[in-house]
Amino acid sequence: MIAANDERVNLHMARAHAAIALEGAEKEACREEIRALLKARNAVLVAHYYTHPDVQQLAEDTGGCVSDSLQMARFGKDHAADMLVVAGVRFMGETAKILSPEKRIVMPTLEATCSLDVGCPIEEFGPFCDAHPDRTVVVYANTSAAVKARADWVVTSSIAVDLVDYLDRRGEKILFAPDKHLGHYVQQQTGADMLHWDGACVVHEEFKAQGILDLKKVHPDAAVLVHPESPAAVIEIADAVGSTTQLIAAARRLPNPVFIVATDQGIFHKMQQEAPGKTFIAAPTAGNGAACRSCAHCPWMAMNGLDNLRAVLRADDALGQEIHVDPELGRRAMLPLERMVNFRR
Repeated sequence: MIAANDERVNLHMARAHAAIALEGAEKEACREEIRALLKARNAVLVAHYYTHPDVQQLAEDTGGCVSDSLQMARFGKDHAADMLVVAGVRFMGETAKILSPEKRIVMPTLEATCSLDVGCPIEEFGPFCDAHPDRTVVVYANTSAAVKARADWVVTSSIAVDLVDYLDRRGEKILFAPDKHLGHYVQQQTGADMLHWDGACVVHEEFKAQGILDLKKVHPDAAVLVHPESPAAVIEIADAVGSTTQLIAAARRLPNPVFIVATDQGIFHKMQQEAPGKTFIAAPTAGNGAACRSCAHCPWMAMNGLDNLRAVLRADDALGQEIHVDPELGRRAMLPLERMVNFRR
């Protein structure tokens, strides 16, 4: 299964390509056209922290949302727009469609996926769950609609510890998928009885503890911020561990002037907004002199840009980049997703 998952992920990575970069007057003209198209279509732009700063800034400037996947889901569900434009990766668009089936959900490209999603196909995950019927199935939001429909709960990294702790105190044993690093972190924090799927994020798995420690020697006053999708050795040397929103809050709260950040570099845009005057450095990946697959930036998040965002809004058919979820599948996935959205809201 591990080799097959790696092969699937590599095939998708080979097809990933960064969005066209616009500059100067061309970029400004594109921004203004998108602004007008959003208004004309009664649409709102919802962007993840890992997307390009140009996309994040446009979402903020047009009354949209820039956040983590949990808040993106909540915002899209509650917003009155007829159309949600989701700048992120495919599972985020599917989540939006499941929670708001009456709305049109479009994305700059449906090719933008996630290694955690790709590495946890329902054809393999379903039998894995069936083999452990005594366990409550908790899946990360970074999964397909079909995997969510098989789950009892969906979580994001911002609520994973609290949710599993809640289930553990009820005496429930957990089957957790797909991120093994996040799962082990949650288990270490809660002491819960957990069985893990063997998945990983191509970005976070590449961070190396020794590389961060070497960088700390150069910047001894730096604090280390780590996303829990990272390996345990990296988490162990962190000054703060948390979701993207929690890491941004830590950058604002901690007194350090410098931060070594072990998550996607797209988050720097919001960190610099929230903590002006502080310096943010990407945590090293893959070791000294070695090649990295992501180099601290998700190749699929990089597929979201102003140019393809404008293109899907121009076309009545969204150039085929509209999310569709089978209604029966969506109905089954709705329950665990609504549990996520409403958990300690």
